[in-house]
Amino acid sequence: MKFPLRNGVAVITGAAGGIGGALADALAGRGCGLALIDINREGLAEVAARARACSVNVSEHVYDLACASSAGELVGEVLNAHRRVTVLVNNAGVALGGSFDEVSEEEFRALFEVNFWPVVRLTKAFLPVLREQPAAQIVNISSVFGLIGPVGQCAYAASKFAVRGVSEVLRHELERDNSPVRLSVVHPGGVRTGILENARKAAAITEEHTEEEGARFEKLLRLAPEKAAVQIVRGLERRQKRILVGSDARQLDLIQRLWPASYWRFLRGKMKES
Repeated sequence: MKFPLRNGVAVITGAAGGIGGALADALAGRGCGLALIDINREGLAEVAARARACSVNVSEHVYDLACASSAGELVGEVLNAHRRVTVLVNNAGVALGGSFDEVSEEEFRALFEVNFWPVVRLTKAFLPVLREQPAAQIVNISSVFGLIGPVGQCAYAASKFAVRGVSEVLRHELERDNSPVRLSVVHPGGVRTGILENARKAAAITEEHTEEEGARFEKLLRLAPEKAAVQIVRGLERRQKRILVGSDARQLDLIQRLWPASYWRFLRGKMKES
């Protein structure tokens, strides 16, 4: 039996574009109300306008996810607009390239304040609301770099492995408690979003090196956000525990499982050639 989306309410972070915006479009098309969260006011308004064309209730919340003190206030705003929540999508994130030596401790910390801690804060804040529903779903967006650890992506991979870790443990705890809330962790492969344009730059890395790395990784971003959203929503409806998005994610997952300690020997040449 599919998880019901029509007449539900989905909270989506990072909703002003990319995967978040595409998920908003897909869920609105299935009759699901939306509470859209992002720091980008203009982008949020554009996504909200498209969703309202589907005749669903939409609220916009301009919110800095790195702000630790206002999660409870955000929950209140969402409930005032929608009365309930059935889906929480923790999607917001930012990239930061650099090796372990190149990324400072402060840059590590700042990245986790966007990629990891908001997942913890918002899940803690919304979980009591989700538990009030007969069935509810949490969807945490990790990355293919939450499956493998590529050279030059130390901080980003660490943050996405952390999202995966907290998601898997919480899923097991919810199952143990026979909770109506289920949890899916999503590992997208290369999706054509604005992640490179919005990526942070480690202070120790030269502009030339940043451009070279950006050009190399841009070749890996092949899947349209709309197609990624279709796969995620399909997994959400099926209440899948893990959702691999794109053929590259499925291939990398298989390689990592076959060679868990030596997969990089097989992947480094391929990623350099891409």
